[in-house]
Order: sequence, then structure tokens, then C-alpha cells
Amino acid sequence: MIEQGAMPGTGDGPEGGVAGAAGTPPRVGQGGAFPACALERLLGRPAAAWAVDDLVDLVAERGIRLVSLMHVGGDGWLKTLDFAPRDAGHLRDILEGGERADGSSLFKGLGIRTGASDILLRPRLATAFLDPFSPLPTLAVLCGHEGRDGAPLPQSPDTIVRRAAVRARARAGVELHALGEVEFFLGHRPSDFDIYGADDLGYHATSPFVFGEGLRRRALGLLADIGVPVKYGHSEVGYVQAGEAEGWIWEQHEVELALAPLERAADGVVLAQWVIRNLARREGMRVSFDPILSRGHAGNGLHFHVSPAVEGVPRGGRGPDGQLWPQAKWLIGGLVRMGGALMAFGNRGEESFVRLTQAKEAPGSVSWGEFDRRALVRLPVVAATPEGRPVSPPTVEFRLPDGSAQPHLLLAGLAQAMLAARSEADLEGLLRATASASRGAAASQGVRVPRNLREVAVELERHRAAFEADGVFPAAMLDGVLARLKA
Repeated sequence: MIEQGAMPGTGDGPEGGVAGAAGTPPRVGQGGAFPACALERLLGRPAAAWAVDDLVDLVAERGIRLVSLMHVGGDGWLKTLDFAPRDAGHLRDILEGGERADGSSLFKGLGIRTGASDILLRPRLATAFLDPFSPLPTLAVLCGHEGRDGAPLPQSPDTIVRRAAVRARARAGVELHALGEVEFFLGHRPSDFDIYGADDLGYHATSPFVFGEGLRRRALGLLADIGVPVKYGHSEVGYVQAGEAEGWIWEQHEVELALAPLERAADGVVLAQWVIRNLARREGMRVSFDPILSRGHAGNGLHFHVSPAVEGVPRGGRGPDGQLWPQAKWLIGGLVRMGGALMAFGNRGEESFVRLTQAKEAPGSVSWGEFDRRALVRLPVVAATPEGRPVSPPTVEFRLPDGSAQPHLLLAGLAQAMLAARSEADLEGLLRATASASRGAAASQGVRVPRNLREVAVELERHRAAFEADGVFPAAMLDGVLARLKA
């Protein structure tokens, strides 16, 4: 029996929308809206239960012409390898066996030699979706990476985040779930019909006072269709007038995803950015996820909410006695202890430091607080029904990352930081010293986030062993990251 407020399902399929009791397939056709994932509606069963035969039949019945194997490269960008299946046998081979690729190009500078660079793309059937942007009907499937020996490829972001999640379960009995708050600016040329508010007044604004509402809503619908669980979307505070930005008007929006297992949460952020970029291109708009679009204006954060669960029960906040659960303490302690090192994966450009110094609700010092939006880490309030039933699990919010983040590596590092704090000799002392009520004292002692890439490198070097623990982050990868930071 799942306790009140317990974590949603943790299978490999998308969360939110898998109906039916005790794992039975959802009933399809009742209003046509649920489950949210389009392929779950079409196939009549949850994504975790899809088999090759299901997808082969779908391709035949719906006249699908292409199959796209999509995956995340070493640079954090979404890649694709397209096929035009000749027949059912060829399609089955693609879905079951994947295909080879050049690892030295996909993971450049990460230790894969050109003379022995073959790797394999391995499809994950539960991630399949219908590509909403392809000119021909296309079935897309996300893939992991394997070496020639058939083992998960150490350099792959997918491998790294999955190893980190497995390690958290094995070492601490914790299932980690996460969600990203994807912030972005939309830009368009001004017209005589534009009606706008002002900078810092756009939060939750609606049409006609924002022009990007329609695009943002289409993004929410498409993400749900392709199996990315979403929570909500809204306009944000940022607004840049045309005279300040080369004749373009820019306004800020946010799409907040829903909690998903760690590896699916990372995939969700990459897919959300892919969807938003494609929609903007189609509608003649510009889009920016950059940490800073224009100096003096709000930047694009990429906050992550994390909810640890033990046997399906959330442990991301306080228990009935008002005390933090141990798992929440480990998570908070890991983030305040290793937050500067995590910037190597979550704040990767010089513009990241402009955002942090402009004081637009961006953390500047190492602290955590219950509801403090200026803190590095905070515990946000949990919405509840009038009867007191929480409508979502409590989370720990990491407010430092921005739009330059590589979500797979960042979430893997976050999991490693939590386990490192679990072994902290004086965790209670660390939490007392970094509580937001003591932030003034902490700042006066020089406890602040790094102010440039070289300072990030120092922090990464200091905590390197925690990232490499149990082989989660390869040493050669961290060598490359450190070299870039120091350059």
C-alpha cells in the first residue's frame, strides 16, 4: 500500500498518466485525453510494458515512414540517426539491435581513440514517441550507449546518470526523483498590435500582455504527447524592450516538468529544450536559454527539485515530528558542501557568473533555507488539499544551475554529492553553519559560490573523489572538464 504523499511510479516509462490499478493497462478512449502520452493512448498500455511487436505493428498501422534513434552526446546536445525501414524485419533489427556510431566524434576529447571508436546505440523502447516536427511520419526512440564489449559506455551522459541513480539505491536505499524548471526567453519583432507590461512585472501574465503564451501552451501539450511528464507553465518576470536588444522584444517563460526518475528527469530537460527550440523556429521567433540575455535583466535559471524516496515514501522534507528526514539532510548537506563543484556541470559559461552577481533571486552565498529564494538550496512549500493531503511530494530545490547546464551530468553529480554528505563527520554542524538565518555570518567568512570558472575548477578538484566514487564519473572526463575550466 502506497502511503499518502508517496512517490509516483518509478518504472522506466513516463510518469503521470499511466492509469489503472496494480499496473493494469490504462483504459483508452474515455474522453481521449488520458493518459497524457500519445503512444500510451494508441497502444493501450503503459510505456514500461511496450515490446518490439507493439512498435512494429504501430509503424505498419499508421504508415510511419522513418525511425529516428535519438541520444545525448558528450556535449549534452540531442543527436539523431535516421532510418527508412525496408520491411518489418529491418525495423525489428533497428529496434532490437540499434546501430553502431563513431564514439570519437560523439564524445570528442573524452578518451575514445579514433583507431578504436566504434560504439553502439541501444534503443530504450519505453521512450518511443511520434516526432511532432518531422516532415514525414517518424517514430523516435531514445538510446543509451554501449562499448564494443556490450557494456554501458563510461563516457556517455546517459550511462553516468544511470550509474549514479543505481549507486544511490545500492548505497543508501534511496530512489532519486527530480524535475527541472526550464526557463527561456522568446523574442519577436515588434508590431502595432503589441500590448506589453514592464520588466519584472511579467510573472504569470496572460495574453495579450505576453505574446509567447500560445507557443508555451503548445510546448506543454507536445511534451505530454511525447511522454515527458509536465507540471505547469507560466510567463516569468523577464522582459527586454526592443531598443535594448537589436530591435527584438524578449519576454521570459518557464515550463516546469513533473517529478521523474533521475535519468528520465535529465532526458526531460533535453527534450523540453528541443521542443521549445523547434516551436520557436516554426513560428518565426527566437529563443534563448542563456544564463543572461541582457545585462541588468533577469537571467534563465534551471532550478532542479529533487525528491528522495525510501520504499516509495518521500523523504525530501520534514517528518511528523517536524525534523528533517535523514535523506533530506544528506541531500541538503551534499548540495551546500559540493555546490561550487557542481557548477562545472550546471553553470558552464562566463555569463553564468553575471546572472549570479545581478542579484535577481540568484544565490550568491552557500546557504539553505525553508522558503528562501536567495538561498543556494531551499525547501519549498508543498500544496495540499483543504483536508491536508499533499498533492505532490516534498522536494529539495537546488537554485544554482542555469540554462547552460548539462542535466545528465548535473543530476549524476547531485546524487554523488548526497552520498558524500551521508558520510560527513559533522553533517549537523554543516547544516547549522549554512542555514539561511546564519547566511550573513557565513558570507562574512568568505563562504560564497565561485565567481569564475577557475574557482569552479578548484572546487571540482577538491571534491573530485566524490564524483569518481564507484566509477560513476570517469577520470578522463573530469580531466577534460578541469582543463576547460582552467583554460
